[in-house]
Amino acid sequence: MKNKFEHLMLKEIFEQTEVMENTIEDKINGNNEINFKNGGFTSEEVKNFNRIYIAACGTAFHAGLSGKIALERFTGIPVKVNVASEFRYEQPVIDGKTLAIFISQSGETADTLSSLALAKSKGATILVITNVENSTMAKQADKVIYTMAGPELSIASTKAYTNQVLMLYLLALDMGNKNDYIDNKSYLKILEEIKLISAKITEILDDSELIKPMAKLTTSRPSVYFLGRYLDYVTAKEASLKLKETSYIHAESFPAGEFKHGPIALIEDGTPVVLIATQDELVPNMITSLKDVKANGAKTITVIKGTNEEISNISDYVISLPYTMDLLTPLISIIPLQLLAYYTALELGNDVDKPRNLTKAVVIE
Repeated sequence: MKNKFEHLMLKEIFEQTEVMENTIEDKINGNNEINFKNGGFTSEEVKNFNRIYIAACGTAFHAGLSGKIALERFTGIPVKVNVASEFRYEQPVIDGKTLAIFISQSGETADTLSSLALAKSKGATILVITNVENSTMAKQADKVIYTMAGPELSIASTKAYTNQVLMLYLLALDMGNKNDYIDNKSYLKILEEIKLISAKITEILDDSELIKPMAKLTTSRPSVYFLGRYLDYVTAKEASLKLKETSYIHAESFPAGEFKHGPIALIEDGTPVVLIATQDELVPNMITSLKDVKANGAKTITVIKGTNEEISNISDYVISLPYTMDLLTPLISIIPLQLLAYYTALELGNDVDKPRNLTKAVVIE
């Protein structure tokens, strides 16, 4: 049911607050212990892993990229993220000390299922993160973490994505706590910040109408470019995909530092560029990128935490996010960019919930 919303996609964007709240209430107990039930690991199991692979497709792949950073930061275990359709061709180095994580909203993604079968045949421990109970992937896994996003019916994934990222962060924290890679003080500090995320999403959604005028900019040219560094580059990749899926506009994401090494030649007068600058130490670098694209005629939307007078003076539009620690920004920075994709599609008169040529679950390789 759409309830008061015009489209399912918009409804599901707004449901992210409730989904976060429900997940945190279910997964974190009163003693600040993370409990995945059938999806968690013992200290002995965590200490046995010497490498982690993550394989997924599309939006779930982008969740995996954020998960890689969190897992390496909290556990000290090296992580490699693969597009599931390419995983088998790379001859991954897998043995009994490998944790292989497969992420799929539906649990039926064909390429991800094939990758799972390969990892299982080589002796890896299989963890599946999915939104659908009793899905094929869930049945084949050693451990399962359900994202608890509820039914997601719009083709473009929104609430399932943010909850996949949340689950990976909680998994990383739990594993890091169990292999003693992070101290208890850091563990509790990050956990307390995670508990505040749903309220910050509400703040962003309360100002959702501010995003609507920006769709005039993203529909003004045939291409839109997204720039970011580190975790912001991961968000740029997901935001670019979301805009492509819903609006059919050519959109590409680039690491901001790499943009000058060729792609900046694509910028001409009026080209829309979305810059994501939420990593505190990297804001000066993003200001340099902002100045570069503006000097070449770009029209810009910049996503920041709080306020920044210099960025506001240069950018055509600024999206201001509530403050959170850098590591957790992917949980909130994508929200206004999901809205931007939605309003852009609406501006063009597209079928927002059922974009052309796409299906919710890709069940054929």
